[in-house]
Amino acid sequence: MISSFSEPIYCPNLSCPDPRNTFGRQHCAACETDLIYRYVWVVGQAAEEVPTGKVIADRYFVIAPQIWLDSRPALPPSVPEQLPDTIMPYLHLYPQRLHTPEVYGYCALGEAPEAAEVLLLENVPINNFGSLYPSILQAWSGTTAARQVYWLWQMLQLWTPLSEQGVASSLLVPENLRVEGWRVRLLELHRGNFVPTLRDLGDVWSGLVESAQPEVQSKLGEICQFMRRSSMNFDAIALELNDLLLEQATQLPLHLEVVGMTDTGPQRSQNEDSCYPVAADFQFSKTSVGEKLIPYLTMVCDGVGGHEGGEVASQLAVQSLKALIQNLLAEIAQQEELMTPTMVIKQLEEIVRVVNNVISAQNNEQGKELRQRMGTTLVMALQLPQKVKISEDLPSNNSHELYLVNVGDSRAYWIGKNYCHRLTVDDDVASREVQLGHCLYWETQLRSDAGALTQALGTRDADFLRPTIQRFIIEEEGLLLLCSDGLSDNDWVEKSWENYGPEVLEGKMSLEAAVQSWIRLANEKNGYDNTSVVATHCRMSPERLVLFDPAVASAPASAPVSASVSLPPSLAASLQKSGRIPESPLSESSKQLLYPETSPAPEPVQKRRSKLPLPLLAVLGLILAGGGLGLWVQSLQSPQPEPAQVPPPPETPAPIPSETPSPGAESPSPSPESTPAEIPPPDAESVSPSPESTPAEIPPPQEAETPLPSAE
Repeated sequence: MISSFSEPIYCPNLSCPDPRNTFGRQHCAACETDLIYRYVWVVGQAAEEVPTGKVIADRYFVIAPQIWLDSRPALPPSVPEQLPDTIMPYLHLYPQRLHTPEVYGYCALGEAPEAAEVLLLENVPINNFGSLYPSILQAWSGTTAARQVYWLWQMLQLWTPLSEQGVASSLLVPENLRVEGWRVRLLELHRGNFVPTLRDLGDVWSGLVESAQPEVQSKLGEICQFMRRSSMNFDAIALELNDLLLEQATQLPLHLEVVGMTDTGPQRSQNEDSCYPVAADFQFSKTSVGEKLIPYLTMVCDGVGGHEGGEVASQLAVQSLKALIQNLLAEIAQQEELMTPTMVIKQLEEIVRVVNNVISAQNNEQGKELRQRMGTTLVMALQLPQKVKISEDLPSNNSHELYLVNVGDSRAYWIGKNYCHRLTVDDDVASREVQLGHCLYWETQLRSDAGALTQALGTRDADFLRPTIQRFIIEEEGLLLLCSDGLSDNDWVEKSWENYGPEVLEGKMSLEAAVQSWIRLANEKNGYDNTSVVATHCRMSPERLVLFDPAVASAPASAPVSASVSLPPSLAASLQKSGRIPESPLSESSKQLLYPETSPAPEPVQKRRSKLPLPLLAVLGLILAGGGLGLWVQSLQSPQPEPAQVPPPPETPAPIPSETPSPGAESPSPSPESTPAEIPPPDAESVSPSPESTPAEIPPPQEAETPLPSAE
């Protein structure tokens, strides 16, 4: 489509000597910068009448009705000095950006003073060729029963946040509901001329139920009838829909393979990242009768506080979370009834808060105040193996539920063959300012403190912590990628996923080779920070993937093993570095935001390297002192379960090194081992340290009206 235009598209590099390029090029002819094809959705009836092919404001090309292409993406769009109230729902719903669009700017349709001004939206369901993704009506009959229910479940989860902003009517317009694989996306937000109810949503669903897959049609019809009853509340409907969703999802096969690696990077002398699992964790899980976390649990922590502080905090978080999640899984394995998403989320919240207080208590014990206090980011994925009874004779222990926990700016992505979705929203100044309605996202990027953190584990008391916890269903093949900002900075996941994700999914590259490639890319393109990457290959198949012949593979792959992994030369070299980098000082405003106002701190205890007992003692203290935390406390107080009490992982055993079929064979092999500075946890399990925080990770003072408490 774009090749038919004769107008130029401009290089985003403002210093480019010849920025004009013909449509269709992927790189600037003059400077080789990647060209940006940014499509926007134009709101309003006036935009519908603009003919295709017209150029607006000497920069926007009309590709199709209400779909424009910005040919000068390096230039900021027009924005009123005072943001109008009509766009506030878009800003307040920024945490829902996985499903909702964002405001890009405004544009006048002519030069006359009376010319209509239209709203431009980005992060919209438009593909790389300028076409809309199909509506839910178009895609409905051709998809699986599990996905049909999953789409409805996502709509129901959006009902409350959209209702709070007065735009729940957006879910009642089928053409406004677009689907990109498993994900439901809104084209724009509609206020409507009435206050919709669940009955109205049920009426919309009834039209879809008529062509639903036979195995779910009857039950969906009953749910629609429930929604029409005034006596039925939201929670009851959500419970019915969730039961049906798990019933369908659990019938799908699922095979998980995990690889995790962490690297100091070319410029840092110490690694303050920690992640799970790495190579030593696979070895430990094979010899330990108690730990059955792999492949259910993955996480990445990026330490904050400089050298020892950040390093200790990230390792302490990983070790504490492992102990608590182990108990949670054991408790769930003993239950006959399904645990609802609401209950799981509450338990995970309490677990994260307890871990926060473990780190905070360590700060207090050592007399650390203000900039001395250590902390860590967290992105954690838990694939919950609940028992779902398909029939009386056929129970399943794999409900395909995926819970994501996020604090800070470490990220999670879902990578399919045709798309890459960022699943988490950073806890930073940029996100906070948008959510508060102060400015647009691209405007926040002009601030020097845009990437400064507003939350981290351990820097403040848990009362100030607001972890983000989401529930997803794994019902398609893909890669779940967790990473620290050593990789995600400057959008390198978004820029590189096509080089690695599809190759792994098609069996042309091992998962380990992909993780190694991402770490090398981070060191080459960012390089100023530590990098941790944990990837899970979620295959909708009960059998292990056999890779193509490595000779014809698109990228080199080393032989993965489950017990140990030989480090690539680049990683081995970085792990042998020694010395220190001076800690970046914090501004006074950063201190005010990250840490509570206190009297001058006493002379801090001499910093010391954490020894073997630190994580263990902290967790023991946590377990002994956590008497008031409800249901999950019972699991903490119960004895360690026998191996048989925990459901077996939904993956086949990985081959030992001698059994590895070929250098390209893919297995759930972990990755790089830890650095010399690592703090070895109990039972010889290896944990990797974490990167020190850059100055940009420390936020400015939070405004008085800010409803989001800053934990960092």
